[in-house]
Amino acid sequence: MNFVAMDFETANHYPESACSLALVMVRKNKIVDRFYTVINPQMPFDARNIQLHDITANDVKDAPTMAEVWPKIKDLYKPGMLVTAHNARFDTNVMRQSLARYDIQEPHYLVVDTLQSSKLFEPNLPNHKLDTVSKALNVELWHHHNALSDSEACAGILIAQNKKFGDDAIKNLIYQI
Repeated sequence: MNFVAMDFETANHYPESACSLALVMVRKNKIVDRFYTVINPQMPFDARNIQLHDITANDVKDAPTMAEVWPKIKDLYKPGMLVTAHNARFDTNVMRQSLARYDIQEPHYLVVDTLQSSKLFEPNLPNHKLDTVSKALNVELWHHHNALSDSEACAGILIAQNKKFGDDAIKNLIYQI
């Protein structure tokens, strides 16, 4: 499979408050490249979010905004391109809302959600959180809620599921944004 695994962390409960983004590029079921950046959300941070991901306002004060990051990554978000995330509804909404803040048109691409695929393929797990699924599939998750670690784990989950269940099983879970 060829896809991009994506993970955002946010500064607060607003989806347009992206404060970090990681992308892991996979070609032929192998990780071939990684992209990570902190993002200046230009809004306050909540203590709960800082506790989760350990990113503070000071960490992003000189970081690019989403409008400045977008030109570097936009070629990965085109019709026909496959993107995965664990709880993709969250990450695709963060993308959409973070771009909308800067009047950037929402991209259109294909999505497969490893949270949903895990519920289907691993129904007997106690829950389907990223750390639980990673452990069950022997996928490394070196720092939960670090966007790069989460993206790498998400990529590993989809690769493992593809190897175990095949292309057709995964294709049935893909939807269009």
